Amino acid sequence: MLSFAIVIASGSLLYTNYLVRHIAQSERTRAQVWAMSMKQVLASDDNDFLNYVFAVRDSSIVPAIVTNDNGDIQLSRGLDATKTFIKLQAEGNKKLKYDPAYFQSELAYMKEQHAPIKLAVLNEHWLVYYKDSDLLRQLKFFPFIQLSVIAIFLLMAYTAFSSSRKSEQNQVWVGLAKETAHQLGTPISSLMAWIELMKEKFNAEEDPLIAEMENDVKRLEIVADRFSKIGSKPKLEELGVYEVVKDFVDYFRVRVSKNISFELTGNPHLKAGLNVPLFDWVLENLLKNAVNAIEGKGSIHVDISGNKIKKQVFIDVTDTGKGIPRSKFDTVFQPGYTTRKRGWGLGLSLTKRMVENYHDGQIFVRDSELGKGTTFRIVLKNIRHDKQTAA
Repeated sequence: MLSFAIVIASGSLLYTNYLVRHIAQSERTRAQVWAMSMKQVLASDDNDFLNYVFAVRDSSIVPAIVTNDNGDIQLSRGLDATKTFIKLQAEGNKKLKYDPAYFQSELAYMKEQHAPIKLAVLNEHWLVYYKDSDLLRQLKFFPFIQLSVIAIFLLMAYTAFSSSRKSEQNQVWVGLAKETAHQLGTPISSLMAWIELMKEKFNAEEDPLIAEMENDVKRLEIVADRFSKIGSKPKLEELGVYEVVKDFVDYFRVRVSKNISFELTGNPHLKAGLNVPLFDWVLENLLKNAVNAIEGKGSIHVDISGNKIKKQVFIDVTDTGKGIPRSKFDTVFQPGYTTRKRGWGLGLSLTKRMVENYHDGQIFVRDSELGKGTTFRIVLKNIRHDKQTAA
């Protein structure tokens, strides 16, 4: 489609340029004919011949001004009749006189457009200046109008195509996510049943290993529930942000290297609308991203604060990893962007979607320095502040 539009635009420009050049040449010929006819009118006394000359002259109307060598205006043709004359009050008598400002303005414009046609008339040298007709001026602007229309058409076509393609991709992702949730359901149910049998057979109700296995199976159940919610508007509950974050951090910290320490600080009284399974997914992606950024030993600090005036809750996740270049602050949220050899580059993209589309919030890189670490900030709408809430 783009190639077709370029061919049309190029052909239109070439043909319009061809027309403009030929019409411009035709108008100069008409101006020359008018100048020569005017010369014959001034030089001839033959009435029959003059009638013929007048007919030729009147058929060659081109906006023109004739001056002598001194620049004094002698004649004019085809100018705006409403601006050609002005009325002057002189000794009680109304007289008509050329408007000098209008004529000088037109003359300057004509001098810029075309070289004058020189005539020898009555022992003087006259200069005939002329300008393009309205038709020629409109024709010169026509390609730009046409290109604008084509550009608007292309923009609309691209927008429609992009929207259709994005909608199709979303439907594929939603279908894939729901099918994944459905497929996970059966083995998860089986695993839960096997764990219960193990507890009974080995009398291991308090066994810590089985307890952790049970936690992981429950985690799988939550993951399946997450996928089943993709594509539909999740229900948000008014929950304490600190408690939700703390529950997940406690779950996550025992499943990563002991070389990475976790710290949770902030206001425990802030509340926001949350869907716990999806918001845990947000936290999981951010914390995994932070763990992957840390090489060797390091720390992850999660801080929760709020703004009373703007009624917002801030969740800052700071790591001591390798950092992100400032030029990549927005790129990291694009699908497919990853610095890992085996990464898909979908974690932060999904995180952004879950925060913005499902929780009506924001997520961005608040700060980062190469070799020192990165801080991601989540902004949520604060439903209410308790009396203990600090600004």
